[in-house]
Amino acid sequence: MRRISGARFQGRAKGEYVIIKLRLTRSISIVIPAYNEEKRLPATLVKLRDYLSRAKWDFAEVVVVDDGSRDATAKVAREAGVRVLENPGNRGKGYTVRHGMLEARGEWVLYSDADLSAPIEEVEKLWAATAKAGAQVAIGSRALDRSLVGVHQPRMRELVGRAFNVIMRMTTGLPFSDTQCGFKLFEGRAAKEIFGRQQLEGFGFDVEVLYIAQRLGYRSIEVPVRWDNVEGTKVSALNGARAFWDLAMVRWHQLAGRYR
Repeated sequence: MRRISGARFQGRAKGEYVIIKLRLTRSISIVIPAYNEEKRLPATLVKLRDYLSRAKWDFAEVVVVDDGSRDATAKVAREAGVRVLENPGNRGKGYTVRHGMLEARGEWVLYSDADLSAPIEEVEKLWAATAKAGAQVAIGSRALDRSLVGVHQPRMRELVGRAFNVIMRMTTGLPFSDTQCGFKLFEGRAAKEIFGRQQLEGFGFDVEVLYIAQRLGYRSIEVPVRWDNVEGTKVSALNGARAFWDLAMVRWHQLAGRYR
């Protein structure tokens, strides 16, 4: 039986009570999925280094997962002295994040987009929220407090994102206002169970891992974070459209018993 933060609650999957005790150790892995990021990655790694030099983490590591980049992404990361994992070719963001989460060594694991649209300091909000709520997953949200969004995405992308969220809620029953923000914190042991069951390799994986967390009885909370859109997104219109299809695939994998 898992233990959750000394509190009791009813698991949604089978109606059973799950008890989890979290060790709130200041131990973190920061996973950065990267595809052709040689230009943006150096500045990101400097910001991460500066933050970790100030923050009081007992253990910290930065893990860059190179998704088959055609540029010098892996070389840049190695020269910066961070841990580098390489995918067997270009597999997609979902595969890349799963690779990093399963290899992470910290007792807590954050995955963040390579552009740091959400400043790395915002992880402290997620950390504090997990401690307060006894949660194992905290997801950064742009929707809970839109005043924290400094630079918005293009209007059409925001509208498509809101439509996606409506359909996501109808399809999965998840309560979140923003599942697609690339800034999420997982308790390490929970991450291994959740991402070990992940099936999707594309951009719909965010919904899938939150759905799996719910099925396993883990508590997930949504936390408003500062966020600024950074140009240079790797999300094409086709990839965005596939995320809608991925919602149906989440239900299919659940019915097939792959999240047990």
